[in-house]
Amino acid sequence: MSEIAGTAHDADATGLTVVVPCYNEGAQVETAHRELTGALAGISPLEILFVDDGSRDDTLERLRRLAGADPRVRYLSFTRNFGLEAAHAAGYGYASQPWCAQIDADLQAPPGEILLLLAKAAEGYDVVFGVRRDRRDPLPRRAGAAVQQWAAARLLGIEIPRGASTFRVVRTPVARTLVGLRLGSPYFLAMVPMAGARYATVETGHRPRTAGRSKFSAARLAAHSFELFFGYSWRPLNAVYLLAALGVLLGLPAAALGYAGIGAGGPLAATAVVLSGLTLAATALVGRYLHRLMRDLRRFRPFYVKEANVPLRPEDTLDGGVPGPRPPAVRALAER
Repeated sequence: MSEIAGTAHDADATGLTVVVPCYNEGAQVETAHRELTGALAGISPLEILFVDDGSRDDTLERLRRLAGADPRVRYLSFTRNFGLEAAHAAGYGYASQPWCAQIDADLQAPPGEILLLLAKAAEGYDVVFGVRRDRRDPLPRRAGAAVQQWAAARLLGIEIPRGASTFRVVRTPVARTLVGLRLGSPYFLAMVPMAGARYATVETGHRPRTAGRSKFSAARLAAHSFELFFGYSWRPLNAVYLLAALGVLLGLPAAALGYAGIGAGGPLAATAVVLSGLTLAATALVGRYLHRLMRDLRRFRPFYVKEANVPLRPEDTLDGGVPGPRPPAVRALAER
């Protein structure tokens, strides 16, 4: 657990925004709304903020209908699929309540257990993560996640809450500070300890998915792992430096023997191969870190919103908050 000395919580802060990222979840959004409002009926004010991450099905249409029927429903719809971390950033940035709960639209995390996370947060934590008890995902996904967390913690020295999932409760100002860091490799689980936020974990239930299909794949898990490994640890780069130094130290004697005519050029050829391999590996890894630094310096926004039922900041829209001409106006311009 990480702590920030002197950080005080507002004991009178009430109200909760539930952030629900959605990607092609049209068949599930009404169910999510129904279960969330039922489980959290005792919380007031309550806001349910759906973030449509560029869905290609009828997710947006269903969100419009929900928002028209329930004033507690807010939604943001991206111009394209920007990814889960972008959906987190948008949800936290537009949340109107002092606390945020994040839950996936598939509801594998039972909505009622948000209350468990809130109870733990009341003990003085900025972030409380749910740890899935008896996780009901397929074995390859569970194994991949376990290997990822083990490698991050044991091999690369990255502090992440053990077993933590995207099911969590976060104090909204803290969440905004973290996503406002605008790192080239945003990874919320690693950003929380890195910033020194006070966090805890709570075991929560987990249900099998009953609608739609999982958006995670082996390729996506690998991509997220690379973002975590190279975005939050310098150990791989340091290891390459060490291997390169060892290659040079071992290669020099072999090269000397080859030039002296001992070994009939075998050592020299082997040395050349070893050094070439180390050079290529070092070049590839250094290039990966240069890519990381370039992403940290980029000015591209993490997401752009095409439609919402909340007031938008101009920088989060493609037109900077200035609507373009409607089709009749365009035709009128063309006729001039």
